[in-house]
Amino acid sequence: MAKVTRDDVARLAGTSTAVVSYVINNGPRPVAPATRERVLAAIKELGYRPDRVAQAMASRRTDLIGLIVPDARQPFFGEMAHAVEQAASERGKMVLVGNSDYLDEREVHYLRAFLGMRVSGLILISQGLSENAAAEIEAWDARVVLLHERPEAIDDVAVVLDDIGGAQLAVRHLLEHGYPYVACIGGMEITPTVGDPVTDHVEGWRRAMLEAGRSTEGRLFQAPYNRYDAYKVALGLLSSPDRPPAIFCATDDQAIGVLRAARELRIEVPGELAVAGFDDVKEAGLTDPPLTTVASDRPAMARAAVDMVLDDAVRPASSRRERVRQFPSALVVRRSCGCA
Repeated sequence: MAKVTRDDVARLAGTSTAVVSYVINNGPRPVAPATRERVLAAIKELGYRPDRVAQAMASRRTDLIGLIVPDARQPFFGEMAHAVEQAASERGKMVLVGNSDYLDEREVHYLRAFLGMRVSGLILISQGLSENAAAEIEAWDARVVLLHERPEAIDDVAVVLDDIGGAQLAVRHLLEHGYPYVACIGGMEITPTVGDPVTDHVEGWRRAMLEAGRSTEGRLFQAPYNRYDAYKVALGLLSSPDRPPAIFCATDDQAIGVLRAARELRIEVPGELAVAGFDDVKEAGLTDPPLTTVASDRPAMARAAVDMVLDDAVRPASSRRERVRQFPSALVVRRSCGCA
């Protein structure tokens, strides 16, 4: 059977191949509703399937968006990736996902691979953009939107959360319960990274403590972001004689590890220990007790990132929207903090 072509569709619909192209691509020119219906009916009758590879070669762009995340196995990044995929689908795009595993060389690898595929744009969730990654972006002159983090390595376009303010909300809430102080479990970074969300969460904890006249000396602890290693750190911390009365964790995954350690050590939460996290992953409402945490509007952030990476790519520089969009944080109160 001969392959159905765009010419065949145009002939059956009684229109030009250009109009068929406008219907298939939703532009760039409008098509009258009656004409559009004829074209769609012809496509269905003939079983026409557009040659996406040929389209990409002609336009030097694909219907793909590249997305690089540190680790999609972690709930926050998995949920954010799903939100980006949903937002891209609304714009008629598909998403390619790569995991950097927190390694600079893997981040650069995916940058080169996705940009070499001529993706329509690239969304990058980085844990500290390296000089090599920044140089790669500059070399390709690519449209890249940073999501979740705002590094200073490049003149970035970013969608971020009010991470410092969100952490302050959580720590203030814990202190309002009357706990003498709140310890903090941050990341493994010895030197804080500018623009890194976890660094900002720790900064928010520090500001809230100082506002309340509480010392932070010796009350910041390091732990990996995942619940399994955080659980091991929490076992040691909660077994010490000067166990903290309340803990703010930079991520929900760490807080879930702390709750597991407390249960194993028979420490009652919130009776003997209060815990709060950050991210409001879906599991946060199912922990025992349910976890007080800080939430973000992930669907809205993902939609903003997709819009910025697609719309601003064809918009004159003088009319582009703000380079950084910041979304507010919201405190989600559950029982782990001591609330009924």
